Amino acid sequence: MIVKRILFKLALLLSVLVISYLVFSRPSYSQAIPYLDKIGHLSSFFCLSLLTYLAFKPKWSVLIVIMAGYALLIEIVQSYLPYRSAELADWIADMAGVGLFYLMLWGVQRLRVTLRSDTQ
Repeated sequence: MIVKRILFKLALLLSVLVISYLVFSRPSYSQAIPYLDKIGHLSSFFCLSLLTYLAFKPKWSVLIVIMAGYALLIEIVQSYLPYRSAELADWIADMAGVGLFYLMLWGVQRLRVTLRSDTQ
């Protein structure tokens, strides 16, 4: 279990580094697909929430504050970059990713309870 936690912490660190690089670098992807940016925000914060949960098992309120703070930091930094812009919609997409993670976690926990009660 300790080895898993260490691996999740390393994966979280790598994810934060990669995501930070992507959100602070000059965009090089095609913007022909509508809302691709928002999908990226949502999926990034879903993954960050999952890895944070697996690495540290924080209380839900702590995880939400951390994710909201990191999302806000991203938008503040982007507001100072000439090739980026800060958008409330990006922050909302980030928080939707966190919410989607908790919805998935709730579903998995309900499924486990149901499966346990069915086998008894």
